[in-house]
Amino acid sequence: MGRPAKFTQDQMLDAALAILGDGGPAAVTMAAVSARTGAPIGSLYHRFASRDLLLARLWLRCVESFREGFIAAMADDDVEAAALHTPRWCRANPAAAAALLLHRREDLAAQWPDQLGPELAEVNTSTADALDAYLARHPGADRQHLMFVLADVPYGAVRRHLLAGRTPPPELDALILTTCRAVLATG
Repeated sequence: MGRPAKFTQDQMLDAALAILGDGGPAAVTMAAVSARTGAPIGSLYHRFASRDLLLARLWLRCVESFREGFIAAMADDDVEAAALHTPRWCRANPAAAAALLLHRREDLAAQWPDQLGPELAEVNTSTADALDAYLARHPGADRQHLMFVLADVPYGAVRRHLLAGRTPPPELDALILTTCRAVLATG
């Protein structure tokens, strides 16, 4: 029987996230994560066969954290809550928000690990499925308008704050809502 793990996968991913925030993708090395956590480098390689796998898992964890609330809002037919999910999630998860919104997945993992193919496919389709299901329930809704208020506006509103290393302020919510209501009223 093996001994219990001293360091969890989440602790290692948290360390990688902190390093990413401090120094960007190039700063996230197995040695840096080992030093940050105090975990032996062998423990890292036991859980993550490569740096690419570590960063890919980190990116997937950030995406999964974000999409959960977005999908729930869309399932509740609450477009406004879905639009506000982005700034609210960014305020609650600033490091993950910076990782997700400021770095493309290609910036993080040069070679996307093959074993993550099914997980990546599921991440990509689940958000699209939530939008498609909403559109099926609301035949008069326009996809282009929805994408603008659900993705373009919230992303644009938070991005400059994240780029500056600031948490998006709560005042953005009213601006996003105003835009959302105006756009949806026109189409």
